[in-house]
Amino acid sequence: MEGSIAGEWYAKFMETIRDHEAAPALRDASLKAKLGPWTQALTTIVVGTCERMGWKGAARGHLSSLQPVSRQEYLGLDVVAFESAGDRRWRFPVAVFELENSSADDRVAYSLWKVLCVRAKLRVVFCYREDSAQGSRLVRHLGGELGHAVKDADRLGLGGETLVIVGSRNESNTFPYGFFKDWLLDSNLGRFVRV
Repeated sequence: MEGSIAGEWYAKFMETIRDHEAAPALRDASLKAKLGPWTQALTTIVVGTCERMGWKGAARGHLSSLQPVSRQEYLGLDVVAFESAGDRRWRFPVAVFELENSSADDRVAYSLWKVLCVRAKLRVVFCYREDSAQGSRLVRHLGGELGHAVKDADRLGLGGETLVIVGSRNESNTFPYGFFKDWLLDSNLGRFVRV
């Protein structure tokens, strides 16, 4: 993933989570499996990571005025990031994020489908599982669903990069390092690979 936008973003994410004021709330919510507070803290950290990338993130509680219509959420997505430089009135997203806290695999698959429908350089789905083995099974499930749903030509034409990041409670003693595991979509193979 070195040299990729996904790799650069994930490194900034890990940097942000180490020193962001919302990190203790995220860790606490993860340990206690309080998924509403988990989503709120993670949203703030993702927006903070976008800022470190030089982007402006829009999300619930984070208003963006880069577009002619100021919003907290665009396109029904949890976080949408735009390049902050330039003077274009309407900008395409540079990155889109879904933060899915449901334990239902199909809800996570829906979040993946949502981000795949958007033209962006980076698409990320966050999800949470009690332990990392459940996260690995989920990612295999997502790869299988993707293989059934998307034709090879469409998958190869996606452009950009797609990450699935799974947080797991059983790895909380290594927060944030072992807690978050990232998988990158290999568009050629049509499956997610651990990075």
